[in-house]
Amino acid sequence: MTLRLNVDADAWRSHHRSLLEQVPGLVPVAKGNGYGFGLENCAREAVALGVDAIAVGTAHEVLPVRLAGWSRDVVVLNPWRPADPLATSLLEDEHVISTVSRTRDLDQLRQSHQRARIILELDTTMHRHGLRAADLDHVVTAGLALEGWAVHLPANGSLEEATALARAALAHQHAPVWVSHLSVADYAAFSTEMPVETRMRVGTRLWLGAPEVLATTATVLDVHPVKRGDRLGYHQARAPRDGFIVVTSGGTAHGIALAAPVPQRSLRQRINTIADGVMRAAGNALSPFTVGGRKRPFAEPPHMHSSMLFVAGRRPRVEVGDEVPVTCRMTTTRFDEVVLGQR
Repeated sequence: MTLRLNVDADAWRSHHRSLLEQVPGLVPVAKGNGYGFGLENCAREAVALGVDAIAVGTAHEVLPVRLAGWSRDVVVLNPWRPADPLATSLLEDEHVISTVSRTRDLDQLRQSHQRARIILELDTTMHRHGLRAADLDHVVTAGLALEGWAVHLPANGSLEEATALARAALAHQHAPVWVSHLSVADYAAFSTEMPVETRMRVGTRLWLGAPEVLATTATVLDVHPVKRGDRLGYHQARAPRDGFIVVTSGGTAHGIALAAPVPQRSLRQRINTIADGVMRAAGNALSPFTVGGRKRPFAEPPHMHSSMLFVAGRRPRVEVGDEVPVTCRMTTTRFDEVVLGQR
């Protein structure tokens, strides 16, 4: 009884090939939970695409992609820090490219790990990691293998920002420029303007850019009739009315009902947040599971591997063994099965 991700593999791979044709120098990103597909599946698909480099989030993700068959270059996106022993050991690996974002770390590497392959990350308007413009005069890469400059842009990447930062870096030292989050058209324009090789790291757009070829389902594990006022679940809450408890696969261990904080920028977002808060306060937290054509409330918070839903009415609308749709945040969900087949 599983939480399952079904993938129309032919259509999914067609999307990959189409994007690869539009983005020369594409570098697939495989990090975290592999965007829901798993690091291993992402690595195998990257092998099939024939690209020469893959990017992972952390040093700990290098081994999983290699065990899946990846044997070419691996870029570690999290910047190297002296206190990370695994990342430090990978500096000796000829197929690992480490990211450096501080001059003090760069200077230390020049002393301790000459010939290490590195990418220098520039500070963008994200302000997460990176060398500032004032740092460039202090950048010395002698003895190290500089593989390029990294420009990690915000989600809606700016061609103007990428171009300005790249030009400032290239005025100091020529090397390939690795960007992210540019549109296909902006990347083409950027590549044309640059006097060096360009690469673009792509994760979400590559793996999740064709949502119509994905289907996520959970299995119905049990169905129980309840009367209004019956106690149920770990917390012994009372059933709000007559109906059914529908138990499905999928719980906190899978990432069900986990959500990243979202800034409330628009009026619509604020209204949705207020409505959700009112429902929760009334004990009706809406679940991501669809039963009988609509999403049903949790009977209580999800358990580790299952969820209890409340379905009001005289009929449960599902039976044990049925598969029901479930809306998942792909970057936080770990599926029991990822099925690469045909829809």
